[in-house]
Amino acid sequence: MRATVDHDLCIGDAICESICPQVFELGDDGLSYVIADPYPADLQGEVEEAVESCPTDAIAIHQDDADIEDRLLKSIRSK
Repeated sequence: MRATVDHDLCIGDAICESICPQVFELGDDGLSYVIADPYPADLQGEVEEAVESCPTDAIAIHQDDADIEDRLLKSIRSK
């Protein structure tokens, strides 16, 4: 599975990073980025919690083979 962050909606409150730091990280620009793509299956629960906890609904989960908009792909910075 893959996660993305819509930077048009993200307000940088870092709730996602506090819930799942293995997948989300706040960037120098104050926005959240995905640092594990695809993310490990054992983190599915934490990623879902981050999605549900995001106050602006900026985070989305996608199937590995999903067609993802380029603007959302910019939120992925796999390490």
